Amino acid sequence: MAARRRIILTSGKRKTAIARAVVRPGRGRVRINGVPIEIWMPESARWKMMEPLLLVGEDVWGQLDIDVTVRGGGFMGQAEAVRIAIARGLWLWTGDERIREVFIEYDRTMLAGDPRRKEPKKYGGRGARARFQTSYR
Repeated sequence: MAARRRIILTSGKRKTAIARAVVRPGRGRVRINGVPIEIWMPESARWKMMEPLLLVGEDVWGQLDIDVTVRGGGFMGQAEAVRIAIARGLWLWTGDERIREVFIEYDRTMLAGDPRRKEPKKYGGRGARARFQTSYR
């Protein structure tokens, strides 16, 4: 029988964006929604997604293929969700506690996520806190 291939499934969330990552043995390809990370636009989001890859080095992810599917939210929320999914996938793949410490020391939200959400709008105004003006005259 053929040996079973090892696959890691991880996810990352930021605001309303949800990213799911599949980490498997490969040739160092990282794709987001089928697009290689090297040509992802805008560039600020691309660098945000590449942070975990740059921190661990190519010797770790050079023999892995990472496929990420991301939905919902805006482009920066999606980038941070992808970043969390990739970081968790790399940490689980290696099982190395030093990689976890490097991620947490650089930015804790790389593994833990950010619980902040949008506050719901209330009556009497345009937003969550803003109120319509009154003059009383």
